[in-house]
Amino acid sequence: QVQVVESGGGLVQPGGSLRLSCVASGTIFNIVTMGWYRQAPGKQRELVAVITRSGITNYAVSVAGRFTISRDNGKNTVSLQMNSLKPEDTAVYYCNIGRLGLDYWGQGTQVTVSS
Repeated sequence: QVQVVESGGGLVQPGGSLRLSCVASGTIFNIVTMGWYRQAPGKQRELVAVITRSGITNYAVSVAGRFTISRDNGKNTVSLQMNSLKPEDTAVYYCNIGRLGLDYWGQGTQVTVSS
């Protein structure tokens, strides 16, 4: 089993920044991908950014150039630096861990962008 815990959400004004962090624990060998998804009210969960063990990244078009994903394989952590935040970035953000064909999710952290 893999336990996933996120932190770092909150309320920020448009144009501001937030940093989300996620740590994986438990049976954590063979983690392949680490990523962030988000779900806004009334919408489906969507990919925000993902990073492979070797550091290859992929971003949603809507966040490319504003968000940066990074990971520390030694500490089993993944972070999401979010800059130039917009009201449409408001959502619950979930950390995702991909391991041996299975997905593990955190409980989610709320990000609200509002003036």
